[in-house]
Amino acid sequence: MEITWLPNRAAGSLLHLSSLPSDTGIGNLGQSAYAFIEFLKKAGISYWQMCPVGPTGYGDSPYQVFCSSAGNPYFIDWKPLVEHGIVEDYELEPLRKLSAEETDFGSLYREFFKLARITSERFRKDCNVLEKVYGKFTEFITKHEKWLNAHCMFHSLKVINDEKPWWEWATDCLEDIEVLKTSSEYFFHQFIQYVFRGQWKLLKNFAEKNGIKLIGDLPIYCAPDSSDVWASPELFEIDLKKLTFERVAGVPPDYFNADGQYWGNPLYKWEVHADDNFTWWMHRLENQLELFDVIRIDHFRGFNDYWSISAESKNAQCGYWMKGPGIQFWEITKEKFPTLPFLAEDLGLISEDVHQLRKNASLPGMAVLQFAFDGDPENLYLPHNLNSSLVLYTGTHDNDTSNGWYASTSPEIQNNFRSYLNISGQEASWEMLRFSYRTVSPLVIVPVQDLLGLGSEARFNQPGISLGNWKWRLSTEQLEHLHLNCSAYLYEQAKVSGRLTKNLLKDSI
Repeated sequence: MEITWLPNRAAGSLLHLSSLPSDTGIGNLGQSAYAFIEFLKKAGISYWQMCPVGPTGYGDSPYQVFCSSAGNPYFIDWKPLVEHGIVEDYELEPLRKLSAEETDFGSLYREFFKLARITSERFRKDCNVLEKVYGKFTEFITKHEKWLNAHCMFHSLKVINDEKPWWEWATDCLEDIEVLKTSSEYFFHQFIQYVFRGQWKLLKNFAEKNGIKLIGDLPIYCAPDSSDVWASPELFEIDLKKLTFERVAGVPPDYFNADGQYWGNPLYKWEVHADDNFTWWMHRLENQLELFDVIRIDHFRGFNDYWSISAESKNAQCGYWMKGPGIQFWEITKEKFPTLPFLAEDLGLISEDVHQLRKNASLPGMAVLQFAFDGDPENLYLPHNLNSSLVLYTGTHDNDTSNGWYASTSPEIQNNFRSYLNISGQEASWEMLRFSYRTVSPLVIVPVQDLLGLGSEARFNQPGISLGNWKWRLSTEQLEHLHLNCSAYLYEQAKVSGRLTKNLLKDSI
């Protein structure tokens, strides 16, 4: 099976936007993002994959956001706002005092929103001040009203309800909706999304001019306390009278976790979605494709079958499997998006039914090289078992870095790894990259930590651990090192393995 959105063999890199260098506490849509695109081009890498870019909440996970269609306010680049006179440079000093080594989300929350709200009030006095760079503010609001109105109202209501989750709001709070639409809080979220989209469009245009495609990430489920769920409760397993969740998502017990995983996301009423041809979902995908060229669909198996847990359960043991929408969903999706610019995350213990659904839907799946060396010659992720419908990763955002993985894995797996690749194991990350580039997989994606040969100290996320995740940052020096010391070698690896796109190859002549 050919990948419809991939015209030829290529290479990609995984780096979340928050991990870029900046002097204001977190990576953003500013200079470093452009510099990273320039590095990718020099290195012969034509895809940049990120984690979800929505507004994060409790726990700071990009996979649990307040709105799956909105952008994270933290990703706004302050420099253009200074240049257009709605922020004074000295006002950025509190943000500049934040750590550059990792993201301190607590301190960032306190300082960022304080200045952002002041900036919003200044913009409100002259909504045309950014028109030349980001387009007309009123046109933006009209274009995105499907999700923007709910997003702004959701946050406005959260403020007057002391930031409680929506199911704990006062029953009479909806009486003031028309008044809230004129409030500073409502306007603030319109302003933030306007700037985010404007800056994103400029970055995406720059990436396109340089032959770089952007891969996004869309979790199958919405966060419980989100505008997605609040605005359309009839689409979820929710008791509409009591405003309580009935069934929630997770995964069953397995070898690694005797209790299973209790995620707590409300499940979909798939029959309701099917009744109107999955319109809500089509809007959700359409919005993501305005931001990205390709979308990774997290937990793809949920479209085939999903683990349903009573919301009152304390763990995932007492759940049961339910059938998902299956091929019907993807047939309608193909009518809406004929090129099917999607990538199915189908990792873990997956049944043959799930693999068959992916194939019937004509979607590529994923393989992770770190999972290949358990000693089973039939392991699906071993290079001799790969095929042209799989995108190969050395590791994902949930994995340790390749060097960290090799250092911490068992001696048996280390030996399998060295024996299969016929290597010493002294530079695991580079050895995995070279080997991955030479496989049959049409697209290979390597986390930037592996391009730098970093260890476990650079791990981005460790599933099952609630604290300390999502903080890792690339330093300015490391980004310069990629430019000066890594790009030529990576370009050569892409060239000899046939992974240079025509644009990148032409520019090198």
